[in-house]
Amino acid sequence: MSDEEIDDAALADEWAAALEQQDDDASAEVAATADEVVPAPLDDLMAQAEAAPSAMPLIDSDNPNLDVILDIPVSLSMEVGSTQINIRNLLQLNQGSVIELDRLAGEPLDVLVNGTLIAHGEVVVVNEKFGIRLTDVISPSERIKKLG
Repeated sequence: MSDEEIDDAALADEWAAALEQQDDDASAEVAATADEVVPAPLDDLMAQAEAAPSAMPLIDSDNPNLDVILDIPVSLSMEVGSTQINIRNLLQLNQGSVIELDRLAGEPLDVLVNGTLIAHGEVVVVNEKFGIRLTDVISPSERIKKLG
């Protein structure tokens, strides 16, 4: 064996030892981490949850606390009407084009919250801005029926 082959073999042995040591260290680290994150029994977690003061009040089904949801933003939109057109006609639209909608003139607009119909209304002008006056509000039970 030449000196060069001996040096290569020694270098390969050193690399193998270093990699083996690295694998052993990583295995020990994973084992230590696994010991730290083993969950406590469910009974212990439930006892801790009951004993700890809650940052957010629990919602009771008989007496719901609506304060927890009152500040959630929702998207409110008014729909004048809708229609379907093919892409050819869509590409031919330009300034001044008129699109026929599925609503008659004077029919109430749909008021949607996050895409769900909640009311009907009519357009009004308030301080030179458009607004909507609600004429019919859909009851929660009717909204639930429409979902199913």
